[in-house]
Amino acid sequence: MSRYRPPSKPGSKYITPEGHERFKDEIRQLWQERAIVTEEVRAAAALGDRSENAEYIYGKKRLREIDGRLRHLGKRLDNINVVHGVPKEQDKVFFGAWVKLMDEDDNELIVRIVGPDEFDSDKRYISMDSPLAQALLKRSLHDEVTVVRPAGTIEYWIESISYHSADKL
Repeated sequence: MSRYRPPSKPGSKYITPEGHERFKDEIRQLWQERAIVTEEVRAAAALGDRSENAEYIYGKKRLREIDGRLRHLGKRLDNINVVHGVPKEQDKVFFGAWVKLMDEDDNELIVRIVGPDEFDSDKRYISMDSPLAQALLKRSLHDEVTVVRPAGTIEYWIESISYHSADKL
């Protein structure tokens, strides 16, 4: 059996200014944590036999995890475009928009279209690569949108669009 996995499709290279700040904050936090863990590993190494030293082994493992995350964030930030401002046509759905939708049963759904690194269901952020966002992009106010999901298709109507906050919907 082979361990080959086909390469995954790279995510879109866009991020909101808020998402960019969160990335930079995470990098700062990781560098601070790395300094602490490095000192702990140094102290554990001074105790002697490293092969049975749990603090040393765990510390080295944590350093590898931190370094891997720092590498990932660094590469991602190098190839990402921060989208500032709002589009000229604010009655259409573009990146960064808050969109209020109504489905067939008059259930309300409010989402924000963000980059793939920022999606968060708790905050109602959806990736611009998601089926819902793909169906919404470039649509206008009061348009009907059909979204194909694994559970079946669903119809939504765009009730309002805002580029400032969900409160203004």
